[in-house]
Amino acid sequence: MSAKPRRESQKERKRLARKIRNGTMDSKFSMRTIQPLTNTQSDLFADYKQGFNICAIGTAGTGKTMCAMYLALNDILSKDEYDQIVIVRSAVQTREQGFMPGTQAQKEAVYATPYADIANDLFQRGDAWDILKQKNQVKFMTSSFVRGLTFDNSIIIVDECQSMTYHELDSIITRVGETSKIFFCGDTAQDDLATNRHKNDVSGLASFVKVLERINMFSIVKFGVEDIVRSGLVKDYIIAKECAINGQVRTPVSYGKSQFAVA
Repeated sequence: MSAKPRRESQKERKRLARKIRNGTMDSKFSMRTIQPLTNTQSDLFADYKQGFNICAIGTAGTGKTMCAMYLALNDILSKDEYDQIVIVRSAVQTREQGFMPGTQAQKEAVYATPYADIANDLFQRGDAWDILKQKNQVKFMTSSFVRGLTFDNSIIIVDECQSMTYHELDSIITRVGETSKIFFCGDTAQDDLATNRHKNDVSGLASFVKVLERINMFSIVKFGVEDIVRSGLVKDYIIAKECAINGQVRTPVSYGKSQFAVA
């Protein structure tokens, strides 16, 4: 089992910030190359590189968020037209961030952890996310704070879209400014809002996808259980769950460990 990246001390963070200001950042700050593992991932890579905005929908564990982060970071690092990645996610698990202690940044830091982990993994160093933040190349916010903003020269990643109402998704897409692209990730088979205390909230992803299908600038990429690239246990569980929901009988299958291929 690989060790988790250690957390940087306050002194180390200040030293990092000073290096960035002085232009003495580590010259080895570069991202590893990954290759798609499934045909659907290959389709996503190809459509994104052709300039499409992307809506990636499908079951958990298929690498939707990983692909989005990798492609967006690659553009930020290699192209002058984009200044930042803006990651937007709903805080549906609580849905009441205002009642949580701390500042907005402190509240949002909890939900930013998965994206920090992906960045640190892609750069193979525990301070990659902090470096990208210090350079203003990544920004994280929850959907609660998007209204009224405009994102120019940005790549926007909207994750866990099944946790958003149609109104939230509608509000986010209208934030896209000049020279920007947007990437939606979610699973229309889930409705995290259904178990939330706000019983009137309903996931708007399925209805939103129907609108995006009418826009030529969007590619809708659909992932299935055959695209799961996480551990064998996760894949077997998701397949078994779908069979149980559909009343099907299946024999458990053992799957080998799977991860993104490194070029």
